[in-house]
Amino acid sequence: MDFRSLHYFMALTDTLHFGRASELCHISPSTLSRAIQQLEERLSATLFERDNRHVTLTRQGLIFQRYARDTLEQWDNIQRTLADDATQLTGAISIYCSVTASYSFLYALLSDFRARHPGIELKLRTGDPAEAMGRVLSGDDDMAITPRPRTPPPALSFKSLTRSPLVFIAPNAPLDWLPQAPESSTPAQWHRVPMILSEAGLSREYADTWFKALGVSPHIYAQVAGHEAIVSMVGLGFGVGVVPQIVLDNSPLAARVQILSVKPELPHYDVGLCVLGRRLKRPRLQALWDAVSEQKL
Repeated sequence: MDFRSLHYFMALTDTLHFGRASELCHISPSTLSRAIQQLEERLSATLFERDNRHVTLTRQGLIFQRYARDTLEQWDNIQRTLADDATQLTGAISIYCSVTASYSFLYALLSDFRARHPGIELKLRTGDPAEAMGRVLSGDDDMAITPRPRTPPPALSFKSLTRSPLVFIAPNAPLDWLPQAPESSTPAQWHRVPMILSEAGLSREYADTWFKALGVSPHIYAQVAGHEAIVSMVGLGFGVGVVPQIVLDNSPLAARVQILSVKPELPHYDVGLCVLGRRLKRPRLQALWDAVSEQKL
């Protein structure tokens, strides 16, 4: 589509001088004059009154000036719009996380990203955080919100979102098997305590290490998938559990349990976003990765 004649016309309306207008358009005055004459012939209207000294717009020229200005502005707008659409990211990103992580992090993580990249479909899968890294490594999901392991797999990239203490929780009800002085733990206090622990994952590793250092083989009442279920079972009085503080803070059953001031304390739980490093070559994944600010811990 050729808009050169409109640009030539607008340059002449701005300068009302063939010499200056032709310089702005990088053409000769004679070429500009022919272009204006051809435009007038196509419109069957005189757009300019000119003599040896002056150039002025006619009434028809003023009407056509409004049309030319609007047309060129619309042309610029549609060019920008189409260029933006051509570079808009599309496709799907699947994210795996626990139920707690879904309402603790996802809004802050995805709200701005969703507004900037509406063409990307976001798929959320929830489950046991112990499975998160495995799902990313296997390709079942693109990204996961997961605790950072002590030694992350080399293939994974990891960005921290927050840190949370791991805590021992117990029922509020007074039970004869509850440790009487958890702040000075002894093997005798713990050998009868029914424990409700994760089947796998970092919290289970840290709990096992804690009991091993104490010299106690824990009495396992139940092994469950997901920290939310541990809070429920502890609230019902089945035993003592180990969960991240962030899970307890977001649990509707938090008032039914108490935190035991156990010494020594368990390590903190570093929660973040992980992805296969080689998958960051995909523009939509790189865009989300770049949108996540690494937390300064």
